[in-house]
Amino acid sequence: MIDVAIVGAGPNGLMLACELALAGVHPVVLERHPAPTGEPRANGLVGQVVRLLDRRGLYERLSGESTPPTPQPAFTFGAFPLDLTMLAENPHYALGVPQAQLEAGLAARAAELGIDLRRGHEVVDLRQRGDAVEVHLADGTQLTSRYVVGADGGRSVVRRLAGIDFPGVTSDRSISRTATVTVPASFLDPETGGLRAPGYGVVPPFRHTRTARGLIAWAPFPGRPAILSTTKWPDPPSHDEAPMSLAELRASVARVLGADLPLGAPDGPGLLRRSTGQNTRIAARYRAGRVLLVGDAAHVHPAIGGPGLNLGLQDAVNLGWKLAATVRGWAPQGLLDTYESERRPVAERVVMSTRAQSALIAPGDDVTGLRELFAELLRKPEVTGHVAALMSGADVRYPADPTDPLAGSYAPDVVVHTDDGATRLAELTRTGRPLLLDSTGAFAGIAAPWRDRVDVVTGPLEGTTATAMLVRPDCFIAWSAGDATTLHASLTHHFGSAR
Repeated sequence: MIDVAIVGAGPNGLMLACELALAGVHPVVLERHPAPTGEPRANGLVGQVVRLLDRRGLYERLSGESTPPTPQPAFTFGAFPLDLTMLAENPHYALGVPQAQLEAGLAARAAELGIDLRRGHEVVDLRQRGDAVEVHLADGTQLTSRYVVGADGGRSVVRRLAGIDFPGVTSDRSISRTATVTVPASFLDPETGGLRAPGYGVVPPFRHTRTARGLIAWAPFPGRPAILSTTKWPDPPSHDEAPMSLAELRASVARVLGADLPLGAPDGPGLLRRSTGQNTRIAARYRAGRVLLVGDAAHVHPAIGGPGLNLGLQDAVNLGWKLAATVRGWAPQGLLDTYESERRPVAERVVMSTRAQSALIAPGDDVTGLRELFAELLRKPEVTGHVAALMSGADVRYPADPTDPLAGSYAPDVVVHTDDGATRLAELTRTGRPLLLDSTGAFAGIAAPWRDRVDVVTGPLEGTTATAMLVRPDCFIAWSAGDATTLHASLTHHFGSAR
């Protein structure tokens, strides 16, 4: 019998597979497409997920950089520029790799971990029984797995087969058009990389620009074709079924900016995509018996601000260690159910953020007045800091002991000074195992009975006021230095009874 069958070999499914493998569980990944599609989707990652990739040793191989990630000086919220240089602590990180490159990197890591990835395997039915799930494939074969995880996107077959509702709202008010394009050099601003639009001015790069008639975004990615997109709110809504064309995008740009731009196709394959409306939905439950959901299978929302991979990949890392603990038999009672209780509120907060941004970019004089007020508020560092934490997910805190000031928060980038020298936390978390950091050695003995599943590192800690921290595999703090009794209770609560 298979321990875990993951349906979907996108970023979330592959990340979950890697997490399970690190925890000693080797899943089977089922992907209906016979080969990677290479379809252009997300253009990069933003938020705390960049730090998470660093803590699994994936940032360096994806970015090509040998140094740790650093915060970005600027970002955007609802077509407002965010000046993050005004913040004493900037929580916003970014990694500009397209989704196809991310998937390739995660697939390579999965292969290194010996994960069984089966492409061209389409799931058509699921049948749960007491201790397993029968997975039926389109070719007439079937397999049996102790658990099944749907990582198969917003139109999840797994979610439907498990009987999980997907309540929410679908709006058809807006039409978005996106394409990879070329423009003559004379239309590029050499100082900013922005797009010069005659009669309008410069469209800044890598941010949304709102006009009274719509939204435009210009993304001149280094080393690959630039992407241009528009969003409009036609009245009545259009439901054009004809294929998207560059001429259509050019006409849309002219309506949004009041300026005509000469758009050309890139050398080689390019993106031409039109989408109508927006979906905002969260699954009624993340688990039905032995079937669970991650990523877009559990939640969909507008793409503005790019929170999708930040949310989905952290779903996978939260679920991975808990599901592995359940499969291996040491999970404390109810641990697997905390996947939903911890991650659903995060999804709800992302939905709130994307809805707020969608309202701020809408056309109309009333929205313009609202934007004038919001622009004033963003001049205050405390407001920009609040928005930046929301966008990055740095404000996520899981339920924990209210008397512990650090428990439930994401572990800071501490450095441990051991006999072997200074070591970054990101180098200690690449195994995906729970970790006790003990600056004095006073707590190491308490964790000794959990040595089969918890690593202990002793030495002075730099970058935190805590003298000791118990770090979960997803890099959230389970406990910070109190006394021996509270540490023993936290070890048992998170990682089961000692052996």
